[in-house]
Order: sequence, then C-alpha cells, then structure tokens
Amino acid sequence: MANHLYDGLFARHEGSTRDFLILPDGTRVSHAAFLDRAARYAGALAAAGLVPGDRVALQLEKSVDMLAVIAGAIRAGIVFLPLNPAYTSAEVSYFVSDAGAKLLLCDGRNEPALAPVAEAAGAALLTVNADGSGSFADRARTATAAPIAPRQPGDLAALLYTSGTTGRSKGAMMSHANLRSNAEVLVDYWRFDDRDVLLHALPIFHTHGLFVATNVALMAGCPMIFLPRFDTETVLRHLPQATAMMGVPTFYTRLLDDPRLTRDCVAGMRLFISGSAPLLAETHRLWEDRTGHRILERYGMTETNMNSSNPYEGERRAGTVGFPLPGIELKVCDAEGHELPRGEIGTLEVRGPNVFQGYWNMPAKTAEELRPDGFFITGDLGLIDAAGYVTIVGRGKDLIISGGFNVYPKEVEMALDDLPGVHESAVIGAPHPDFGEAVVAVVVPQPGTTPDRHALRAALDTRLARFKQPKLIAFRADLPRNTMGKVQKALLRDEFRESFTGSGAEPA
Repeated sequence: MANHLYDGLFARHEGSTRDFLILPDGTRVSHAAFLDRAARYAGALAAAGLVPGDRVALQLEKSVDMLAVIAGAIRAGIVFLPLNPAYTSAEVSYFVSDAGAKLLLCDGRNEPALAPVAEAAGAALLTVNADGSGSFADRARTATAAPIAPRQPGDLAALLYTSGTTGRSKGAMMSHANLRSNAEVLVDYWRFDDRDVLLHALPIFHTHGLFVATNVALMAGCPMIFLPRFDTETVLRHLPQATAMMGVPTFYTRLLDDPRLTRDCVAGMRLFISGSAPLLAETHRLWEDRTGHRILERYGMTETNMNSSNPYEGERRAGTVGFPLPGIELKVCDAEGHELPRGEIGTLEVRGPNVFQGYWNMPAKTAEELRPDGFFITGDLGLIDAAGYVTIVGRGKDLIISGGFNVYPKEVEMALDDLPGVHESAVIGAPHPDFGEAVVAVVVPQPGTTPDRHALRAALDTRLARFKQPKLIAFRADLPRNTMGKVQKALLRDEFRESFTGSGAEPA
C-alpha cells in the first residue's frame, strides 16, 4: 500500500503540460504548473515553522491557490483543516484552538476579524486571496519547493470538523491511507481515466468537492473545469466541454428549471453523480426524461468518505444508494450491534480502509462510535433489500417515536412527495403532550399549485398507518438547507417545537 496520499502523483505529472484546471475565464493550469505551485506552498509552510504533523487551518474562498495550499500541506505532511467561509470568527476560534493549529490562513477581507482569534489560539495569521494575492501567497511565489515528506499510511492528512448540530463539533481524523484508498476505488468503480473532463462546481472545504471530486481527478489524471461555485448559467456554458459532473440535488433541480438543458447540451457527458443529500425520485425521472442520463447516487459521510454507490453498469435505483463499494463492509444493526436480516431497518455500520482514525482529542466519543472490530456506527438508519441495494431512511436522531411507535421520516416524505401538487417535503417530530412526539410535515408545493391539507390527508390515509400520518401539515416556499443541499431539520424542529404544547400551532 502507498504511504503518502499523493505517492507517485508528483512524479507522474512532473513536467506534464496537460491541463489540470480549466477556469471560467479560459485560463488553463497544467498539472506541472499546479504541482509546482503546491510544492512552493509546501516550502512556505516549512519556512513558517510547520513540520510534519502540525496543523494549518484554512478559511479561504475556492480558488487554484486554496487547492494548491491543500496539496502543499499534503506534500509536506502537514495536517490541514478546511473551514467553511461562512463560519463566524467565534466558530473559527473553536476549530483553530481545538486543533492546536500553528497557522491560520484566511482571505484578506477577514484578516481584521480573525486577528484576535489567531492571537488567542497562539497561531500565526496570513492571507491567501482568491486572485492569488496575499501575504502567504506572496511568500509561496519566492519559496523553495519542499520535498515530499515521508508518511506512514496511518499518519493524519486532514481534520474535517462535523457540523456540531448535536453538541461540540468533532474533528474527524483522516489518514493518508483513508483518502488514497477511497480515491483509488472510486476511479475504478466510476470508470474515470485521463480522457475525462470533470465539471467541478462544489466547495472544497467539504469531503465531496475535495476528497471525492478533486482526488478522483488527480488519480485519474484528468482535467477539471474548476468553477468557484455553482451558477446555472456558467454550468450550462461548460457542460458541452465536460464528460462528468459531481453535484448535490440542488444542482440538478436548478438545471432542470432551465429550458437550455437539452440532450444536445449533454451529448458529451457520460456520468452524472449526486450525493451529500437524498435525491427525489421525481428529480431522477425528470433528469432521465430530459437528458437521457440516469443520475448515479452514492452514500458517504465526513468520517468515511464514500461507502456505497449505485452501479456504473446496471440498474441505478432511485431512492437507494446502491451497493457497498469494493473493500468496504456495510451492515444494518440493532441498538446492541447485532446484525439484522435483509429488509429490516436499523443503524448502518461500516468497516473498511476508508473509515477514519477517530475524533480529535475525543477518545470517549471515538470509543462510542468506533467498535473494537473496526466497524463505525454511522448514526444513519437504513436497510438492505433482497437484491443488496442500500436505502437510507434518515438519521438516528431524526427518528420519531410517537405513542411508542417508531416513525421513519423518509417513509412519510416519500409518500408525500408522490402526491399531486407536492414538490418536496421534510418530516420532523415535535413534542406532544399525549404522544410524546407527533409527526409534522413541512411541504413545498409544486410551482403554481396550492395543495389542500384535507386532500393530502385523505391520500395518506390509504398509504400510511395512522400513527405515521402528520398531525400537522405546514406549507413553505422552500426548505432550509446548508451549503451542501442537506435539509436543516434542526431549524425546522426549533420552528415547530411548540406546535402542540404552546400557542404557535399552525392549522392542522
């Protein structure tokens, strides 16, 4: 097994004039030019006093330089923490302090707000701007290229902090072997090679855009059309030059809203991949009708990268996330960790070379979620059907217990989403004086329609047991989502917390 995430890649692409990054303005960055920039950033990190195993935190806008800083950190054996640019200075303060980062890199616009954060954490503060300027970017231009630091497979490459919706954010420790093994499997499973062109409109502070998209492109040796963010106009302009795209459901729904998405527009595409949030069955159908392509849906998470995928060849089933990837074991278990029969709902557990090393500075939490035999308790509820397809039905924390009965939100959402006039829905539990929790459905109507609550209830009466049916149906123009397109159910639970116990209930 290779020790370093990029073992062989620097040598393989050294001097290569082939494109690696294609920017919206037409600028092209070759593999050789990118790797030279990364090597100089590695040198600048070393010159700043960082040694292998030290941590550097990055709150940067997506850019060639941000990607080069990350590649430079990997080259130098320095552990990096990519942070969402939307985080406040208070949030950044926690991450930098918790990780013991020696250096915080930020956009120059945020330097005044983050200076006291860095000082309090004992970290140096330097800047890298999206246009390639900044105090650290300037240092890198004149730095001596650093050699590749020797690493062992279990040595840390990155710390990725979870969202922290249920308490303190946890730093998932990802090793070089974790990241490399997953990228190698995905290149093979999804049939990537150097003839591909990957359209990249995802953020790179998240596992999807960084460890999946970017590492797959590097391993395959293919170029990426590197967009700063998703924009329908820009994506449509570049689709004819691409062969593959990785996205979140929002990408696909927004593209479907534009009549310029046609079969001619995607004639050169071979693969559309979706993840980070569930894709509606309706979106699958509409996309296939419009483009002739069946979206490939997969399942992963911060602590594991990718666990399962619908097949490249074979039936891609809407509502499922396919089969466990090669080398990865996935099972459904009860609360005691006993494996359940096919078709039964339980907690998904996963084991393989992709599974993280544990939570940074949280040995007790690590012991709670990583079993001694190597299985990681994901917290996701799911089932495996008779054919082996995995279906995610929700997070364990989203489970609703109403009158002593378990209600899985995904089942109710799927029933609602199939009804006329319903575009999408989110189902949550709210405190109830009699039932403990009651089912609440937040429904987004189809454009131009006004669904009737009574008609929805009548339709559900023939589809769901009474205890699963919503006791409250509320209509909203859209659902709250995070940057990766996931519905923020915590916000909805807060909004409807007093629906049955206070004075704020909406009509039922």
